Amino acid sequence: MNRPIRVLVAKVGLDGHDRGAKVIATALRDAGMEVIYTGLRQTPEMVVNAALQEDVDAIGVSILSGAHMTVFPKIIALMKEKKMNDVLLTGGGIIPEEDMNTLKNLGVGNLFAPGTTTTDIASYIKTWVKENRQF
Repeated sequence: MNRPIRVLVAKVGLDGHDRGAKVIATALRDAGMEVIYTGLRQTPEMVVNAALQEDVDAIGVSILSGAHMTVFPKIIALMKEKKMNDVLLTGGGIIPEEDMNTLKNLGVGNLFAPGTTTTDIASYIKTWVKENRQF
């Protein structure tokens, strides 16, 4: 790959707790990725449009509000609509395992629970991008 992996990190909805997202953004940057952090209270449309404009390889959504079964399906639908089939949608937060499985079946990548190491998250993104993106 000739350029660093580009990752958009987003907080969607009314969830105002962004410390975890900032920790992940910093860890991904430290792992050699370019990180675009959108800030708080983004809509799914804002996230997908920013991802398109920034030509990212992956979108990481941090969600603690319980709205994951609304937010992730909306984002993945918008990504499909805009032909972003080779962009990873991943994320983390308070998401029950059953919901993680349902979201994975919709096309969402791995989702990470609190306590996952930042090394594991960075490794997953690097591996996914290497296997799924054309440069």
